[in-house]
Amino acid sequence: MKVTDLVTEIAKPIVEEKGMELWDVEYVREGSEYFLRLYLDKEGGVDIDDCEAVSRAVDPILDEKDPIPGSYHFEVCSAGLERALKRPGDFERFLGSPVTVKLYRPRNGLKELPCVLKGYEDGRVTVEAGKETITFEKSEVALVRLRVEF
Repeated sequence: MKVTDLVTEIAKPIVEEKGMELWDVEYVREGSEYFLRLYLDKEGGVDIDDCEAVSRAVDPILDEKDPIPGSYHFEVCSAGLERALKRPGDFERFLGSPVTVKLYRPRNGLKELPCVLKGYEDGRVTVEAGKETITFEKSEVALVRLRVEF
């Protein structure tokens, strides 16, 4: 089982008990260091107190169960307004929302496209850019994230 799946199993019930949603779990190497990050969400937004409460509750359990060999930095943060959409449920929840689609290779000279999310099916992302509707195959899309418009 992947580290992120193990940590999700441990953290999700604790996060939900505190009235929040576990948006994502990330285990990444940055330089020579490893980072385990929990991303939280809740109605009205996540603040520093929420992050601290989850960190204090989850950290001792991670120490006890020790799902990660070696040392790492543990961080708990808000998913943020411009969060990445990863799971089918994320896409369904934010249909009609402004997003930025980042592509692996440029299309019509662009690698990043500001647009509106119109659909998601089997990894294919359908968006509306201006008056044009475009469907991207899963293999074309590096990242889809929410976009805040001011």
